[in-house]
Amino acid sequence: MSDSPSLIMIQFLSWVADRPRTYAQIMDAWRTSCPRLSVWEDAVIEDLVRIDGNGARAVALTKRGAAVLQKAQNGQRRKTSAKMGAKMSKLVPKRALACSD
Repeated sequence: MSDSPSLIMIQFLSWVADRPRTYAQIMDAWRTSCPRLSVWEDAVIEDLVRIDGNGARAVALTKRGAAVLQKAQNGQRRKTSAKMGAKMSKLVPKRALACSD
């Protein structure tokens, strides 16, 4: 995997991490016949998710998958904060930013 996962991979990992999911639920929601949208297969190959061997065949993030998701979410928060700061500085009149003693 490249240094930064694709948006669809981040969405998939977030969806899996949100609550317990079964293999059947994942196949129902994420299976595709399009070779360009192989998020499930990519996540398995890249060791981002695991299938537990119990009867329900629960799917969960691996340690690596959780780390990739955490890194992506932290990066998104920083980008959002920077954008908000830039927008706010445009909204506040310059004279309001100056100190007056």
